[in-house]
Amino acid sequence: MRDLAEPLAAAPAVALAGLRKRFAAGGAVALDDVSLQVGAGEIFGIVGRSGAGKSTLIRCVNLLERPDEGQITVLGQDLLALDESGLRQARRGIGMVFQHFNLHHRRTVAENVAFPLEIAGLPRADRARRVAELLPLVGLEAKRDAYPAQLSGGQKQRVGIARALASGPRLLLCDEATSALDPETTAEILALIRDLRDRLALTVLLITHEMGVVRSICDRVAVMEAGRVVEAGRVIDVFTMPHTLVTRRFVAEAVGDAVPRAALARLPAPAAGLQRRVLRVLFRGPHATRPIIGEVASRHGIALNILAGRIDAIGGEPFGVMVLSADATAATLEEAIAWMRGLGLTVEELAA
Repeated sequence: MRDLAEPLAAAPAVALAGLRKRFAAGGAVALDDVSLQVGAGEIFGIVGRSGAGKSTLIRCVNLLERPDEGQITVLGQDLLALDESGLRQARRGIGMVFQHFNLHHRRTVAENVAFPLEIAGLPRADRARRVAELLPLVGLEAKRDAYPAQLSGGQKQRVGIARALASGPRLLLCDEATSALDPETTAEILALIRDLRDRLALTVLLITHEMGVVRSICDRVAVMEAGRVVEAGRVIDVFTMPHTLVTRRFVAEAVGDAVPRAALARLPAPAAGLQRRVLRVLFRGPHATRPIIGEVASRHGIALNILAGRIDAIGGEPFGVMVLSADATAATLEEAIAWMRGLGLTVEELAA
């Protein structure tokens, strides 16, 4: 796992170093020595439970929150060294999409998208031209004169995305942008963000509490807990080789590989002299489609039951996960587990 504070091959779009933030004297620490780098063109996810510090972190990226300590470099600029005028100019290169849309209810779709350009003092004709460019990008040209109350949640978020892109930013910040949406609409919005990243050469920094969102769209991810980054790396690596308990829990939720207790209870007891172990086996790359389970059973003579499992892909790279009940002698089980690990599989023993 690469340290996200280490330099990238090219200049990063975002570089955070040693960020610390406490909201009140003696209060809880929101950020505790956070360092990471986001490469230009990446979709980078930050995942964590409520209170982990992820919202504070993303708000530090455009200085909606100022850290107590640390450095923030965005698109080559040291934001903490800028005066108010310089910061206003720098923020035009950073768009932000919010969880609850934050639309002006008395403004039409077109007027909402144009609002930041109006605040920036752009002439009316230039604002209209820019809105006409943006609405087709987010699939809302037919809704330009509608008001927010006439829109679905997904359409409201499309307005929010278009508004975030109004000033032509190179960096897009997404603060729980899909958490208020149903699963189908979430998938549509994530696909839109990915498409806009590709078409507009954006860098996207996205925070979420859902590992499924990370799996769907992100190139790399940082997992936060109690104000710290506890694990980070390529999404495929974090999913298939989680190192911390909090990450393993996120991954288990996303891939649905929890031990089904009812299925386990229905299994007959192991034969005399045999042990039972419940194993979670993670596959990736060429092993994701190899008949490993059949090979283990035939090679080692183990009675296996598949309790849960799935085959999926992350970033075009296949991976699979199986939860197995394995009955054999202790020595045979150890041999089988060692054989699977020797192939590069991740094998964990779960509580039966």
